[in-house]
Amino acid sequence: MIAMLALVAACNNSSSNDSTTDTSASSSASDPSSNPDYSKGIKLVTTNDCLGCHKIDEKLTGPAYQDVANKYKNTDENVKMLAGKIIAGGSGNWGTVPMTPHPALAEGDAEQMVKYILLLRTNK
Repeated sequence: MIAMLALVAACNNSSSNDSTTDTSASSSASDPSSNPDYSKGIKLVTTNDCLGCHKIDEKLTGPAYQDVANKYKNTDENVKMLAGKIIAGGSGNWGTVPMTPHPALAEGDAEQMVKYILLLRTNK
């Protein structure tokens, strides 16, 4: 009888832990900071000169990162295209103020920055 009670208690604890795990998994899926691309990208954005012209949620000299994320879907093509714009610079997509080119930035690093930015999408 005692063994049966222990077995029932163990089963109840395990199912309780499963529902807790599911809840935390679903909440972390909605939090972009849990994505590895987020932490890698934000590190690159903060260690380069990006924040001198861009903010996350409001326009500064350049567009807000959330505006960029809302304009471009997170596709491989857009990641490559936007990384190219970071490296080459340019103007016209967000007004007349040109974006400074960053020719010394590695393509992989620029792509990682774009992956971070596209995670900031607010109109899902």
